[in-house]
Amino acid sequence: MTLTCEDRCVITELIAMHGHLCDSGELDRLDEVFTTDVTYDVTDFGYEILRGVETCAEAGRALGELNPVGHHVTNIVLSEQADGRVHARAKGIGIRADGTSGSLTYEDIIVRVDQGWRISHRKVLARRVPLGG
Repeated sequence: MTLTCEDRCVITELIAMHGHLCDSGELDRLDEVFTTDVTYDVTDFGYEILRGVETCAEAGRALGELNPVGHHVTNIVLSEQADGRVHARAKGIGIRADGTSGSLTYEDIIVRVDQGWRISHRKVLARRVPLGG
């Protein structure tokens, strides 16, 4: 499979849409970004691995006021995999309500399903030390 320019554009927008949905509280629409059986690994932040899109939405609701007010994504790099999946690596910046911020890396596996491209696995890695520390 060769990723077309259209595929790359759609996948990039897919990754960006996650932040828009979270920041606007539209967690019931996360199935537009993730597969229903998504694995969402936030163990680097001290949380359990989340399994399933509904579990991700529930976790976001439970976090409540501790959620960032802004999820910003940048530096997206896409790599085609031999099995038709796409590996995406992106940088994220989270802005909290008190104005502080944090940096992270998203490591995603993206697959084509009946509804289009969706993230089937996401690992979120905190960036706490300069130069990969």
